[in-house]
Amino acid sequence: MGADHTSKLVGTSWGLLILNTLGSAGAKTIVPLPRSLIQMATMGALVAAFVLALAANLRLRIRPSSYVFLLTLLLIPSIISSAHLESGFGALFRCGRLALFVATLWLLSRWWDGSLTFVRHHVRVYFVVLGTVAAGLVMSPGAAMPELYGGRLVGALWPLTPPQIGQYAAVIIGLTVLLLLGRKVDRGSAAFVIVPSLVLLALTHTRTATLGLIVGLVLAIGSLILTSAAARRFFSWTVLIAVFAVVALGPLLQAWFLRGQSKENFSSLTGRAKVWDALLAAPRSTSEQLFGVGLGDKSFGGLPIDNSWLAVYNEQGLTGVGLVAAIIVVLAGVALLRPPSLQRACAIFLVSYCAIASYTEAGLGDASPYLLHLALAASLLAAPAEAAPLSTPEVPRRRVPRWARRTEVM
Repeated sequence: MGADHTSKLVGTSWGLLILNTLGSAGAKTIVPLPRSLIQMATMGALVAAFVLALAANLRLRIRPSSYVFLLTLLLIPSIISSAHLESGFGALFRCGRLALFVATLWLLSRWWDGSLTFVRHHVRVYFVVLGTVAAGLVMSPGAAMPELYGGRLVGALWPLTPPQIGQYAAVIIGLTVLLLLGRKVDRGSAAFVIVPSLVLLALTHTRTATLGLIVGLVLAIGSLILTSAAARRFFSWTVLIAVFAVVALGPLLQAWFLRGQSKENFSSLTGRAKVWDALLAAPRSTSEQLFGVGLGDKSFGGLPIDNSWLAVYNEQGLTGVGLVAAIIVVLAGVALLRPPSLQRACAIFLVSYCAIASYTEAGLGDASPYLLHLALAASLLAAPAEAAPLSTPEVPRRRVPRWARRTEVM
């Protein structure tokens, strides 16, 4: 199999994993899409991603990965708790989905060699997703910014919520800024991605994504300051612009940040704290404390949990919380031990972003964009592979003695 063909299979498989994690719940679209149809498309994307990854890696060569290994261990409490069917047969279905998701990552791990290949796949696919959001905004501004969501931007062609759009925009903005600082992309291409993504992020009014972007970039660029003059210049200019914005645009920024909410609603994190308190106060058996109640829709009492740690505690118990914490600690620890590089900076950005977003967003315990972001970080932190080419190396030709060569007649 040729290198180009294998590379396309790997890139397409990664893109299909992203499609699978887009979800099926969200705002009303311009053309009504049955949820069952969307679920079929997303699940079909996961199956296709696995098939393509298997086709590219028929010899089942994998690279050791602490990240994917810990995800594999996370399947154990998921299956134990879901087998009780407290969350219905849907829990077993979600376990199968998570298992196929992890298996696909194992197959793709063969090409995790510390290069920026998967970063480019990540940015391109999510930029296409944001392109559908922008197209929906142009086609029907009313449907794209409905009153139901307080006038925040949603997906009008594919049902995406404001936090989802904000997350995708923040992640590709951060990665593109780092690629620009590392001179892996020119200014025109970077602006083509960053500017519209910033506009979409602003229209979503997503505070978590904005904070994650800022803190993640500060930490990532900070890791490059000692070795990159471009990083030092960018950091200096960013600080000056931030100070000017706070002084000159303070009231506007505060209004954008509060989103018209009362101080009481803001202090309770838009009602999240009430759900969290109820979840922690609910009685649980020893088995439920250790392994949870099974994979569900990340809700409690019919309301979204919106916290990765509490969602994992509810569905996979303290065992799941320990494994997810180990994932974050291992990735962060490996990133800190690596010498300064662009790959390390990108990994630091992704890990820090996911850690910040985990406080108000769920997703670290099930197949989700956050697990893909962390998988990308794991691929960047992997040591360069000498024996993991994209294609089978050519067999060297056997040397033929001169006396045995045929003489061509002119």
